Amino acid sequence: MASLNSVSLVLVISSCFVIALGGNFHQDFDITWGDGRAKILNNGELLTLSLDKISGSGFQSKNEYLFGKIDMQLKLVPGNSAGTVTAYYLSSQGSTHDEIDFEFLGNLSGDPYILHTNVFGQGKGNREQQFYLWFDPTADFHTYSILWNPQRIIFSVDGTPIREFKNAESLGVAYPKNQPMRIYSSLWNADDWATRGGLVKTDWNQAPFTASYRNFNADACVSSSSGSSSCTPSSTSSSSNSWLNEELDSTSQERLKWVQKNYMIYNYCSDSKRFSQGFPPECSLNTSA
Repeated sequence: MASLNSVSLVLVISSCFVIALGGNFHQDFDITWGDGRAKILNNGELLTLSLDKISGSGFQSKNEYLFGKIDMQLKLVPGNSAGTVTAYYLSSQGSTHDEIDFEFLGNLSGDPYILHTNVFGQGKGNREQQFYLWFDPTADFHTYSILWNPQRIIFSVDGTPIREFKNAESLGVAYPKNQPMRIYSSLWNADDWATRGGLVKTDWNQAPFTASYRNFNADACVSSSSGSSSCTPSSTSSSSNSWLNEELDSTSQERLKWVQKNYMIYNYCSDSKRFSQGFPPECSLNTSA
């Protein structure tokens, strides 16, 4: 007999349909702010965001997704990017929103970017992990991926997992599973906190700052208002649905440990000063964290 949770999950997924697509920015995204500072170029194959002293810019997906494997290639602001933040994330709306975050915190020329990750469930976040990268993210495009299924969320860079956040509902931890989320990205000035806690300010002589995007791909359940389609293998090729039950194999687990040993610079699950009364319950499940 199916559990209540699995029944409700089937009901939620039945209101979605699966797509597997290589993106065109004209078709898949809307520029939402920036007064011309965001541009879609090359017949929809390239999108750029720019920031100057007056404004940043941003875009969002036309579709809402409920579970999926989302890939995007980004090339970050080069040179002295201190004070800037390039945010790329999934989010629903409202005070009890769910959210899955990549944020790239700029730095002085020659110093590494900080890749900041976070997961929100029912409006509660504070689950930060931060990393340096093992390459220069401004020199070329690199692929940043979010795998989101009912069991886990996996953050990956160029196919290498850097973080796994497991479903800990059994421990009373809210998990993103009922609220469809859009993809958002923005480039904005955060020099009050982004670089060394706000000690290093944005050098506007370097503006405009520009980040670039290409090769968006979503193999995902797209939220459907009609509810007539379902997120099942019959909707598309069965291979496209493997992400619904995907987990880290032994090789991927070793790569995750390698990243976290060598490149993780902050983990909320080991911040005993912040959590002097005990770590959040999900930390016991996310043992690789």
